Amino acid sequence: MKRLLQRALEVKLDHLDNYVHLRGLIEYGNVCEKNCLYCGLRSGNDRVARYCLSDEEVLSCARLAHELGYGSVALQSGERSDPAFIDKIEQLVREIKKIDGGSLGITLSLGEQSEETYRRWFEAGAHRYLLRIESSTEELYYQIHPKNGRHDFHRRLECLETLKRLGYQTGTGVMVGLPGQTLDHLTDDLLFFKRMDVAMVGLGPYIPHPDTPLWRLRDRIPSASERMDLTLKMIAILRIMMPEINMVAATANQTVDPQGREKAIAAGANVIMPNLTPGEYRESYFIYPDKACVKDRPDQCKNCLDIRLAAIGHKILYNAWGDSLAFTKKK
Repeated sequence: MKRLLQRALEVKLDHLDNYVHLRGLIEYGNVCEKNCLYCGLRSGNDRVARYCLSDEEVLSCARLAHELGYGSVALQSGERSDPAFIDKIEQLVREIKKIDGGSLGITLSLGEQSEETYRRWFEAGAHRYLLRIESSTEELYYQIHPKNGRHDFHRRLECLETLKRLGYQTGTGVMVGLPGQTLDHLTDDLLFFKRMDVAMVGLGPYIPHPDTPLWRLRDRIPSASERMDLTLKMIAILRIMMPEINMVAATANQTVDPQGREKAIAAGANVIMPNLTPGEYRESYFIYPDKACVKDRPDQCKNCLDIRLAAIGHKILYNAWGDSLAFTKKK
């Protein structure tokens, strides 16, 4: 494993240097139409306090990202496809693009939508989209998503293809260490990323949530350290397979291991998403429990990241969009 991680780091430094890109994370709302069996925001969970940020709260977060030099924001929420939500996101994207003449890059992670909706958001100014598949194996996908009208494996694949066709820098990702997940499943996930020719990938360990159906299977998953090691191996192998894509050092890594994000960066990841969501809402956006850095103020987070990344020989590239080199070279 040590040799694998070292080789992945060499590949990353050869292709991307030692820069880390930041995406200021704005968790817009936790209302969700989906009922995923692993997620604390699932529609069937009546123990979560639902919220939606106001326009000014979103724009204040975006302005703060600009002031901190993050270069990009990521707007994320539970999955909704109602007309009011679609219109509101388009409006917010247009307003964010007005900040300092469009200096902020915009990533969206807002679930499955129609081609028309994706096009509207793209034309408004969003240029990256993350739609996680969570497992590229259809059988396992339906073991963690109830098979009904709101969960369709092939619909999710179609959305990924639509995003690519429209010109988005398209990303996806999976959880590592799910109940019933095998090394064959993870291998297929890596091959899926390569076959889909995605521009960015998010990989993180599965963390059981007590208010979800999968909680009862928590004794059937690898230990936290084993899930972390598996995640690092996935990141490292994918960096060797796809040297120029963007890969996120997910907060889930930091949740299961105090050095988790740094380990992910050293294994080949090159993106971190510091949380800009107003503090009073953060504990209502628990996809998984005990999320790391929930109490940190944005200025504290920025200083902390500078120090922690310098300790492993990396540095943040401020005031840059940090687009995927794999995408920009093809374009």
